[in-house]
Amino acid sequence: MTTSTSTKSQTPTAAHSLAHLNVLISGASVAGPALALWLARYGARVTVVEKAPALREGGFAVDFRGDAHRTVLRRMGIWDEVHRRQTHMGRQILVEADDTERVDLPAFLMSGDVEIFRGELSKILHERTRDRVEYVFGDSVASLTEDSEGVAVTFDHGAPRRFDLVVGADGLHSHTRRLAFGDESRYLRFLGYYVAGFDVPNHLGLDRTARIYSEPGRTLLLSNYGADPARAGVGLVFGSERLDYDRHDVKQQKKILADRFANLGWRHAAGALDGLESAGDLYFDAIAQIHVDRLSRGRVVLLGDAGYGATMGGIGTGTALVCAYVLAGELAAARGDHHVAFAAYEAEVRDYAKGCQKISGNAGPFLAPPTEKKIRSRDRMYRVLSSRFLAGFFKRLTEKAASDIALKDYARLDRQP
Repeated sequence: MTTSTSTKSQTPTAAHSLAHLNVLISGASVAGPALALWLARYGARVTVVEKAPALREGGFAVDFRGDAHRTVLRRMGIWDEVHRRQTHMGRQILVEADDTERVDLPAFLMSGDVEIFRGELSKILHERTRDRVEYVFGDSVASLTEDSEGVAVTFDHGAPRRFDLVVGADGLHSHTRRLAFGDESRYLRFLGYYVAGFDVPNHLGLDRTARIYSEPGRTLLLSNYGADPARAGVGLVFGSERLDYDRHDVKQQKKILADRFANLGWRHAAGALDGLESAGDLYFDAIAQIHVDRLSRGRVVLLGDAGYGATMGGIGTGTALVCAYVLAGELAAARGDHHVAFAAYEAEVRDYAKGCQKISGNAGPFLAPPTEKKIRSRDRMYRVLSSRFLAGFFKRLTEKAASDIALKDYARLDRQP
């Protein structure tokens, strides 16, 4: 277990209206540290607990698009740093089985206003908060017991502690949500597809480009984002009935992928899949959504994928940053009254989060169309959208959900009598 504790005083951007508040956040990926940044600025004492032994590096690239994303990144003070660490990803090319290029997808179509690896974004947030926020790695919440004064929390390894509020920001399969809201089966909607990713040697010499091959119901994407010229990322998407597997059994997951992608027709598929058995960084999950009736129960509240997640295609990272801004702001506006703040948070973000989540519903069949006819239809659409004129129209459409929220200036509200 590793602990990093604040020793420096903050430079406030708003009145210290939350100095009396002691908050536990479960999850140190993106949503949790983003909320920690805002709560620390408002003066709260914040602890972030993360079951992983350290920050998780790598991960898929995430992009930000539209006014709401830009506004929050700027108010957080990380807009320039995100741009400095962006992927600079270039062309992504749809190919035939013999590797003939079918459709060239230019960078301006795929990467939003700015694109960054999730792991790099996590590092930025940790760097901006580690001197004001307590981080506890290698531990996890074991139980929550709420009373009129707060929440008694036990941990898998650390000593029991008490907090005023607990935030579940621990992802699609949130353990905090299970403890406070009930079993995941009540909230997770499986969408008929699975996604996986791992790294392999960059045998094709890709340089900030990707090649994408689809057969009915399955797609392989091989890409290099420039961070390490010697490595390439393999992305796999396939349609399936719901599978019965152990989320913690990597060997079982590798066998599922090897069976599902056996004899894929692309000439470079075998070379990419050869790295599966030795991959030490496998990501494997269902493409699914989380739907809860409410985002809070008493002193426990859900943020990001834990409350309104979608595995991919739902602008989830941008949504998490926007909603973290709102949750912290409403707590500050309510002077820490969680009854008022949580209700206001839900009123502000529910429709917005659901709107972003809704566009993820077609991610699976779009990435891995179920028939050859639908593959060709998707590719024709891509070809049309590759023109800059129509790409601008498409960009505005994709930004609509991402920007469909009127953001309050909570710092200004907090200064009012």
